[in-house]
Amino acid sequence: MRSTMKNIFARLDFAVTVSLFASVLAFAQESAPGPVAAPAIVTPVGPAATLRDALSAACAHNEKDFGRFFTAGNREAFARMTAAARISLMKRFVLLDDQGQPSVSANPAGRPIVRCTTSIGAAEMQIGGADLHESLAFLPLEIRDATDPTGNVMHIKIGMIREAGEWKILTLGLLLLDLPALEAEWDVAETGSNEGAALRALKGIAIAIESYRRAYTRLPDSLGALAPPLQGKATAQAADFLDSETASGHKNGYTFRYVLRSESTSGAQARYELAATPTQYGRGGNMSFFRDADGKFHAADHQGAVGSSSDPPVD
Repeated sequence: MRSTMKNIFARLDFAVTVSLFASVLAFAQESAPGPVAAPAIVTPVGPAATLRDALSAACAHNEKDFGRFFTAGNREAFARMTAAARISLMKRFVLLDDQGQPSVSANPAGRPIVRCTTSIGAAEMQIGGADLHESLAFLPLEIRDATDPTGNVMHIKIGMIREAGEWKILTLGLLLLDLPALEAEWDVAETGSNEGAALRALKGIAIAIESYRRAYTRLPDSLGALAPPLQGKATAQAADFLDSETASGHKNGYTFRYVLRSESTSGAQARYELAATPTQYGRGGNMSFFRDADGKFHAADHQGAVGSSSDPPVD
């Protein structure tokens, strides 16, 4: 657990320099006479309540709720990100790799505490008093391993801005959240791994189809027939040769297609083709992969269109 938190915390260097945050702080100091002292007992409202709810949503990997706490531009960029990128961003806020169950409490002074409990451990996040500058607020956040209260505490400051009367997240630590810029970075980072996974999945589908052929002496009517059964034993309609996500035809940013190429689906001579194309070209994948009726694999950049047997071979 502690090593997981440290590893994710070390990856918080993902886009923008400290100077951007310094500029925001300088603007805040110029536009307001000075910080407003927090009262001794703080009711979790305003920026503290927003951060509390944002951390809870991040813990649960609740993309819909989490996106509400961004400024308009960042909210639109967050919605355009791939699912993997959105989850990656939420993980950065709670410093945990797994989806968790959030719970909220308060310390004796009334400061909000968010606990995120996962199957491998838990993190506890305590929100401090806000340093207010007109429409800007900076909140200290203490994160600790909830299973080891004597361990190290990580201190992060979250910047927030009031937009249309509501508080929105502006910075994470010293990093100004510029999600439109991060979109491109995450797309590039995901491309290589997604393309490799797509080719492996295509080969796995071919193996599953051949397993089906041996078991039922014919080819499946669709990829759905290779999925595990909802209950009971495997059948020709749910043969349990593929995981349910791959059998649905969509996984890791790729769409998989299965086409019969012979009049009969029975016997060893029945032929088929497979294809894997980026679900959104350029968003986590560029290459199109193709398995021809002779069992050979090909790959080329078709701008998101289906490949063909004339594409260069690939192992």
